[in-house]
Amino acid sequence: MEMTNKLRSIFSQIDDPRSDINKLHKLEDILLIGIISVICAAETWKDMETFAKGREGFLRTFLDLPNGIPSDDTFNRVFSSIDSEQFESCFMEWVGHLVNLTDGEVIPIDGKTIRGAKSNGKKSPFHMVSAWATNNNLVLGQVKVSEKSNEITAIPKLLELITVKGCTVTIDAMGCQQEIARKIIEQETNYILAVKENQKQLYQDIEDEFRFGKDIKMDLSEELDHGRIETRKCSVITDFKFIENAQQWAGLKSIVKIESIREFKNSDKPTEIATRYYISSLLSEATQLQKAIRLHWGIENKLHWVLDVAFSEDASRKRIGNASQNFSILSKIALNLLKKDTATKQGIKGKRLKAAYDQDYLRKILGMKV
Repeated sequence: MEMTNKLRSIFSQIDDPRSDINKLHKLEDILLIGIISVICAAETWKDMETFAKGREGFLRTFLDLPNGIPSDDTFNRVFSSIDSEQFESCFMEWVGHLVNLTDGEVIPIDGKTIRGAKSNGKKSPFHMVSAWATNNNLVLGQVKVSEKSNEITAIPKLLELITVKGCTVTIDAMGCQQEIARKIIEQETNYILAVKENQKQLYQDIEDEFRFGKDIKMDLSEELDHGRIETRKCSVITDFKFIENAQQWAGLKSIVKIESIREFKNSDKPTEIATRYYISSLLSEATQLQKAIRLHWGIENKLHWVLDVAFSEDASRKRIGNASQNFSILSKIALNLLKKDTATKQGIKGKRLKAAYDQDYLRKILGMKV
């Protein structure tokens, strides 16, 4: 029962937001039922109650439940009022015991809006910035921001909360900021930052560098997938001539140009051509930089897409208090535990249903003896 005890030990640090009057259920019982029910495909507070009542005998083998199973209203009130920053901090502490980062591992950082949380036609106030460990296939942490533009301030905060020493952080153009580059270097970590015209001078300088530069390293790759042929050329320059104020970008050692051509076989779709630029603190070969840049999109495919398809996160209507943010943490705890099971050849949605129906499988996911 090692994993369950670890969850109990770490998440028991969370302050109970309830008054002592009419407190019928232990906070750690509510938290663990929440985590386990979300593993088992619960997506609403009522789902949590239904699951817990159906598995009460199993839950009583390691939970006290002095007054039975909490109601859906209790789950709602508790998860809506728990301090989200404290919950996030405990989540990241728990992940630290789960993850084993390797030297040079690519850590994409990106944001996602929980669209279903919007109310009365207003823009959703719930936007999460998350970090993803590509080799470990796990979520490292998340931080909530109020608006998408605030990713600029959220990213340094997230970097302070996770340990990524020796890894390579990749961020899209929103995070291409001198302060963020400095923060990454201070943590003895490398970076690859996408550059767009939000950094107008830098963008123009990089264009000039590749227009006139002579010492350019290159790597060419081709990929055929589902009737689509994509050719990508990665060009790298490490000897700058035209980058103004290069010293203001901490650790800057290379600039990168990715040119992609996407052709569609047996289709009338036009050929897609794109050029993207990056700055990096790495002095790697073009092959390694191209691979790292490709790995950045894993956070979209393996985290954001999975949260929407397997956890229905975009459809979530939770709006009260901290409910949306805290349920997002529950989903990421469940996702990490399900991702750790590499023996079961099913998608995450299938694994959730298997855990709900098969108690032995649920025990395996929770690290209990089967």
